[in-house]
Amino acid sequence: MSTKRQKTIPSDKRMAAVDAALRLASGRDFVNVTLTDIADEAGITLGDMSEMFECREDIICAYERRVDKDVLESFSSSGSERDQIFDILMERFDRLNQDRAAVVSILGSVRADPKQMVISLPHVGRSMAWMLEACGIETIGIKGALRVAGLSGIYLWTLRTWCEDDSEDMAKTMATLDKLLGRAESIAGTLSL
Repeated sequence: MSTKRQKTIPSDKRMAAVDAALRLASGRDFVNVTLTDIADEAGITLGDMSEMFECREDIICAYERRVDKDVLESFSSSGSERDQIFDILMERFDRLNQDRAAVVSILGSVRADPKQMVISLPHVGRSMAWMLEACGIETIGIKGALRVAGLSGIYLWTLRTWCEDDSEDMAKTMATLDKLLGRAESIAGTLSL
């Protein structure tokens, strides 16, 4: 009985596909970008794409993991938990600004496709768990799950503001985030979270 050897796809091909998806999304609505378009733009075969990614949404998840990594590697903050959360989320928005046109296009396609929204929610929660961990805030157990869910909601609501905030200093984004963190801090205090 022969065993078939599985082909290993180099990480640089995977990142080439992510970069290709971002380039295409920055030039047109992501809802109109196909897997074939991404493969062609990246200069890889559709077969390689199928080994690297389950679907288009998986490519976006790979981008989100890259953003997580970049933020976690560059984050350093002190102060209260609220200050640290504010700082790390603003650092995340700064990182998203590097790919702003593509991210806004992708978010527009998520709003248009409920399947994409459902698929992306667990990934948002995973990212927010990493952000909390970086701030030294526990994410284990019921309290941890509530913290992750709460921060995910804050992030998503603030993300809506970020999409419309075209100022260089992101003043509207900062104001929304600060306001939402204040509310969450009050609720967390009431619930002993």
